[in-house]
Amino acid sequence: MALYGGCIFGPAATTWFKFLQNRVRLPNKNAEILARVGLDQVVFASTNMFVFLSSMALMEGSDPKKKLDSTYKMALQKNWLVWPWVQLINFKFVPLDYRVLVVNVISLGWNCYLSYLNSQGGK
Repeated sequence: MALYGGCIFGPAATTWFKFLQNRVRLPNKNAEILARVGLDQVVFASTNMFVFLSSMALMEGSDPKKKLDSTYKMALQKNWLVWPWVQLINFKFVPLDYRVLVVNVISLGWNCYLSYLNSQGGK
């Protein structure tokens, strides 16, 4: 999991947050934050979940398709219960330079859940 976080998630999240900060601009700041959260959850979260589960399966020597079939939908649904709220607070109150840090702190618990889900195979 450390390999995934250090080599894939960290650089991707940093680049993604910079993209959202620089490209998603609306006159109404609350609408801007909601747009960033929406894009984050629809584009980044779904892609990141796909990459995470696939890479975990490959590192474990199992079939990524089976892992995705058994866990992706449930993991993404649970993601949407937690992360929109985290990101709403993150985008509203946290400066850009500290957003990945906030996500990493919350990820301590979230990654425990993902590890559990990954080990269960979506049972």
